[in-house]
Amino acid sequence: MTEETEVSEAAGESDVTENLNPSLKAAFDKLSEENVALKEQALRYAAEAENTKRRAEREANDARAFGIQRFATGLLGVADVLQRALSSVPGEIADPAFKNFVDGIAMTERELAGAFDKNGVKKISPLKGDKFDPHLHQAVMEQPSTEVEGGSVLFVMQAGYELFGRVIRPAMVAVAAKTAAAPAQKNGYDSGAGEATGEAVNTQAE
Repeated sequence: MTEETEVSEAAGESDVTENLNPSLKAAFDKLSEENVALKEQALRYAAEAENTKRRAEREANDARAFGIQRFATGLLGVADVLQRALSSVPGEIADPAFKNFVDGIAMTERELAGAFDKNGVKKISPLKGDKFDPHLHQAVMEQPSTEVEGGSVLFVMQAGYELFGRVIRPAMVAVAAKTAAAPAQKNGYDSGAGEATGEAVNTQAE
């Protein structure tokens, strides 16, 4: 329907209402207002129905996604054992039988990692020098370091995991201590100018 047609129909409708007696015109106007109100109500109901549908789909997806959380969490210990076993293997293996055994462990670890990946379980393993993130990491220890900036990860003690973006176990890490020049006098005790003191790293998620 073109704009000219709509204008023409509106003009025709106006001409019709002008020829009606006052009582009929009042009834027509009332019905027109009710029609507009019903259209708006129908649109609101349609929007509410769509929102309800989307919410139900989201809740169903969440239920499916996190229904495996308990099972996945139970397998994290298995992944830890396999990784520790592989990390303890020497670089050179002379015994063929032992090498085959190690290869079997490595294959099992890869299969488990693949199963994790297919089901939305991702490893959290920050690199040395990455910024400490209290939402993903748990600071187990803190020590001075000249290799990375204070507040950065020194090394990972135990990998963490997340399920579809939700942390189910934070990565346990060692963090480089923040340092600052100590004051010459503190509580009447001369600590020595230029001496560094450790500044606590914020390990709490905001």
